[in-house]
Amino acid sequence: MFPEKIIPPAELARRRTKRNQLNQRCRVIFERIRPELIEQYYNWFIAIEPNSEDYLIDPKLDGVIAKGQERYLSNDVKLAIFRLNETGACGRI
Repeated sequence: MFPEKIIPPAELARRRTKRNQLNQRCRVIFERIRPELIEQYYNWFIAIEPNSEDYLIDPKLDGVIAKGQERYLSNDVKLAIFRLNETGACGRI
Protein backbone atom coordinates (compact mmCIF):
# COMPACT_ATOMS: atom_id res chain seq x y z
CA MET A 1 0.00 0.00 0.00
CA PHE A 2 2.72 2.44 0.99
CA PRO A 3 5.90 1.53 -0.93
CA GLU A 4 7.94 4.08 1.02
CA LYS A 5 7.03 2.24 4.25
CA ILE A 6 8.11 -1.22 3.10
CA ILE A 7 10.89 -2.59 5.28
CA PRO A 8 13.57 -4.44 3.31
CA PRO A 9 13.96 -8.17 4.10
CA ALA A 10 17.52 -7.63 5.37
CA GLU A 11 16.26 -5.09 7.93
CA LEU A 12 13.48 -7.44 9.02
CA ALA A 13 16.04 -10.22 9.51
CA ARG A 14 18.30 -7.89 11.52
CA ARG A 15 15.40 -6.90 13.80
CA ARG A 16 14.37 -10.55 14.26
CA THR A 17 17.94 -11.48 15.21
CA LYS A 18 18.14 -8.63 17.74
CA ARG A 19 14.78 -9.64 19.23
CA ASN A 20 15.89 -13.28 19.54
CA GLN A 21 19.17 -12.26 21.20
CA LEU A 22 17.28 -10.10 23.72
CA ASN A 23 14.90 -12.96 24.44
CA GLN A 24 17.76 -15.43 24.97
CA ARG A 25 19.56 -13.10 27.39
CA CYS A 26 16.37 -12.46 29.34
CA ARG A 27 15.40 -16.15 29.35
CA VAL A 28 18.61 -17.01 31.26
CA ILE A 29 17.71 -14.44 33.94
CA PHE A 30 14.09 -15.62 34.00
CA GLU A 31 15.10 -19.25 34.55
CA ARG A 32 17.35 -18.18 37.42
CA ILE A 33 14.77 -16.05 39.30
CA ARG A 34 11.60 -18.00 38.47
CA PRO A 35 11.96 -20.53 41.33
CA GLU A 36 12.06 -17.69 43.89
CA LEU A 37 8.95 -15.97 42.52
CA ILE A 38 6.67 -18.62 41.01
CA GLU A 39 4.92 -19.71 44.21
CA GLN A 40 3.98 -16.22 45.40
CA TYR A 41 3.36 -14.70 41.95
CA TYR A 42 2.12 -17.65 39.90
CA ASN A 43 0.90 -16.58 36.43
CA TRP A 44 1.89 -12.95 36.95
CA PHE A 45 3.73 -11.15 34.17
CA ILE A 46 7.42 -10.35 34.54
CA ALA A 47 9.39 -7.89 32.39
CA ILE A 48 13.18 -8.28 32.48
CA GLU A 49 15.87 -5.78 31.49
CA PRO A 50 18.92 -7.88 30.61
CA ASN A 51 21.75 -5.38 31.23
CA SER A 52 20.86 -4.55 34.84
CA GLU A 53 18.89 -7.78 35.43
CA ASP A 54 16.13 -5.63 36.94
CA TYR A 55 12.63 -7.00 36.66
CA LEU A 56 9.08 -5.77 37.13
CA ILE A 57 6.10 -7.96 38.01
CA ASP A 58 2.37 -7.37 37.84
CA PRO A 59 -0.69 -9.63 37.63
CA LYS A 60 -1.78 -7.96 34.38
CA LEU A 61 0.09 -7.43 31.12
CA ASP A 62 -1.06 -3.80 30.96
CA GLY A 63 0.27 -3.29 34.47
CA VAL A 64 3.76 -4.60 33.74
CA ILE A 65 3.89 -2.53 30.53
CA ALA A 66 2.85 0.62 32.44
CA LYS A 67 5.48 -0.05 35.12
CA GLY A 68 8.11 -0.46 32.41
CA GLN A 69 7.14 2.81 30.75
CA GLU A 70 7.20 4.56 34.11
CA ARG A 71 10.62 3.23 35.13
CA TYR A 72 12.34 3.39 31.75
CA LEU A 73 11.44 6.67 30.11
CA SER A 74 13.67 5.93 27.10
CA ASN A 75 12.74 3.83 24.09
CA ASP A 76 16.35 2.61 24.06
CA VAL A 77 15.66 0.19 26.93
CA LYS A 78 14.33 -3.14 25.71
CA LEU A 79 12.53 -5.60 27.98
CA ALA A 80 11.35 -9.15 27.47
CA ILE A 81 8.05 -10.19 29.04
CA PHE A 82 7.37 -13.67 30.38
CA ARG A 83 4.75 -15.25 32.59
CA LEU A 84 5.66 -16.74 35.96
CA ASN A 85 4.56 -20.30 35.23
CA GLU A 86 6.17 -23.57 34.22
CA THR A 87 7.00 -22.46 30.65
CA GLY A 88 7.20 -18.67 30.80
CA ALA A 89 4.68 -18.44 27.97
CA CYS A 90 2.26 -15.50 27.98
CA GLY A 91 -0.46 -16.83 25.70
CA ARG A 92 -1.88 -19.85 23.92
CA ILE A 93 -0.28 -21.57 20.99
